[in-house]
Amino acid sequence: MAMEIVDHDHDAVARLLHALAEPSRLALVHLLTGDERRVVDLTRELGLAQSTVSAHLTMLRDAGVVAVRREGRSSWYRLLRPEVAHLLADAEQVALAPLPAEAAS
Repeated sequence: MAMEIVDHDHDAVARLLHALAEPSRLALVHLLTGDERRVVDLTRELGLAQSTVSAHLTMLRDAGVVAVRREGRSSWYRLLRPEVAHLLADAEQVALAPLPAEAAS
């Protein structure tokens, strides 16, 4: 019997996964899981240029993963969707788990 796929928004899921499909953006999500942070702090922690961090944060913001709060000249980012952190934890478990025996042959 064919699987029913009509009730799934694959485009929305693909947009989310595309936004997360870069190691620096994954690191940003991990850093923002605990608390909001300024761009300057994220830049220092990741060792990346401010323009690079800002571009990654823009992509994550456009995907609805993070939100920004302006305070004076600082931009504070926070994880908007905490379930994304759980998604990444699950993905990491899958990625690091040994392959089942039938897949290894």
